[in-house]
Amino acid sequence: MSRLSDLRFRAATTFQRRVGNPVLRRLPLQTVLETTGRSSGLPRQTPVGGRRVGDSFWLVSEFGDKSQYVRNIKADPRVRVRIRGRWHTGTAHLLPDDDPVARLRSLPRFNSVGVRAFGTNLLTVRVDLHG
Repeated sequence: MSRLSDLRFRAATTFQRRVGNPVLRRLPLQTVLETTGRSSGLPRQTPVGGRRVGDSFWLVSEFGDKSQYVRNIKADPRVRVRIRGRWHTGTAHLLPDDDPVARLRSLPRFNSVGVRAFGTNLLTVRVDLHG
């Protein structure tokens, strides 16, 4: 990772962890991805942007394998997603062969702009919803 990419990653994740995520995950209509902590075994909730298409929920991780929720998905792909205030169980799939820039064009614009601006290693994630 280049020095600039590392700086962007550290700045963005520090802001998200300390300011953005604690506020956003409390908003009832904010979409939230819940994974299981790979070390702690505790639920970890991360506000995300994305879109439901049929029985799948699509999102793009801005930091790919460096994102904590992506690392948690690798350890246990069983997740929950809160969409419009309702929780859905699902199985997450990391899609490194998908074109994340093209995928962002089909997702909500506001979040996609942020992901493109700050992202250093984009990765598409699909969650197959079970309920």
